[in-house]
Amino acid sequence: MSSSTTNSVRPIYLNGEWNDQGPALEVTNPSTGEVFASVSTIDRAGTQQAIADAEAAWEGWRNLTGKERGAYLHAIADGIEKRTDEIGRTISMENGKPLAQGKGEVGMTVDHFRWFAEEAKRSYGRVIPHQMDGKRHLAIRQAVGVVGAIAPWNFPLVLAVRKVAPALAAGCPVLLKPASATPLSSVLLAEAVHEAGLPKGVFQLLVGNAREIGAEMMENPDCRKITFTGSTEVGRDLIRQSADQVKKLSMELGGHAPLIIFDDANLENAVEGALITKFRNGGQSCIASNRIYVQRGIYDSFLEMFVEKASAMKIGDGLEDGVDIGPLIDGAAVDTALTHIEAATQSGARLLCGGKRPEGLGPSFLEATVLADVPEDTLCMKEETFAPVAPVSVFDEEDDVIRRANDTEYGLAAYVFTENLNRAWRVAEALEAGTVGVNDAVPSTSQCPFGGMKQSGLGRELGTEGLDGFLETKHISFGNMD
Repeated sequence: MSSSTTNSVRPIYLNGEWNDQGPALEVTNPSTGEVFASVSTIDRAGTQQAIADAEAAWEGWRNLTGKERGAYLHAIADGIEKRTDEIGRTISMENGKPLAQGKGEVGMTVDHFRWFAEEAKRSYGRVIPHQMDGKRHLAIRQAVGVVGAIAPWNFPLVLAVRKVAPALAAGCPVLLKPASATPLSSVLLAEAVHEAGLPKGVFQLLVGNAREIGAEMMENPDCRKITFTGSTEVGRDLIRQSADQVKKLSMELGGHAPLIIFDDANLENAVEGALITKFRNGGQSCIASNRIYVQRGIYDSFLEMFVEKASAMKIGDGLEDGVDIGPLIDGAAVDTALTHIEAATQSGARLLCGGKRPEGLGPSFLEATVLADVPEDTLCMKEETFAPVAPVSVFDEEDDVIRRANDTEYGLAAYVFTENLNRAWRVAEALEAGTVGVNDAVPSTSQCPFGGMKQSGLGRELGTEGLDGFLETKHISFGNMD
């Protein structure tokens, strides 16, 4: 059954069935400000029942072989892949990003499912050399249990799947709570899960009040693990809440990525890299380059080329052809960005382009903005700016720029552009970030670990490490059986 066959309100997916009994949540297109869809919701009591159903499904799911679970994940990937255009369009409508980026998100989602479909076969244990005659030791890894997955709105499908896919691969039932602003792509994910025939209770979709659903996940002992992407502020709160049950957490939190461009860099490549790292998804990315440091020898040349290309970026509805930057998630996000811009100019920064809402578009749009000579103590250099705002500063010495880059509570991503191999290694090792892109503006990939240092999170997603957070390690010691 399709989730959209019987009711204009899209149902949620609970224990293998579509449910549309809860109050409807309206979904707004940030490009137009119009409500274009609605999704059913669930309350705390419903969440409690969903956790109980997931717990009941756990034994059967974890007892499947990794190969069997992987086959289900491949089937989900097949279902998503054949609907790439539809899902990409849905992401663009609920999030605002350009359609090409929405389709790119679908492609990465498929890749994540296929990666973890294969990793499901590889949750290896080990035999441990004994130190006493008559004993033998081994370590095995087993599924942690029911997982509560809380996903954000900025990459509503792929960041949900970074949690769902490894949890399912490890043998854990999953309860997915998407962001209230962007639940539709998760409804389409649930349709692919249903079509793939997963046993009931193994995957469930919970849309509704985040506090109610999150509180039940946190306080219910049958929900053994929470995996979350969101702000560092909310992450700190989840850590405090987890203490009562010592509940396991994986968290990808805020970022404030530095981009360092040395004067020996290929200038054209560096400019293109800065455009991607800063303006992809309208700057609404935790790994967006929020602080751009350019060495003095190429500072003016970089600014000239960067401003020319940024000014030429097309802004508009993400479904229009050729759009580079869509709207922000809402008008309040633009207001926050304008506050950062004003604070920077009042501190002495030069506004080279942008800095305002474009004429003829709605309140959620902001022009691509470039600020030069931005002081270190201004707001946008201290706080994450979730918007197409690029602060640029000059530097002279390598040691100084590394110190400035690391002077933050965040440590999710960083970028370096240089043609000097020794410098590339040296700086990459010195930067306090979970991912460093060297001459690479898009370093994230399914087979490599992703996560943050310092207050940017706990644990890792993707790569072989991505399975680890959903597995317990058990030591088994065999004594003499004579």
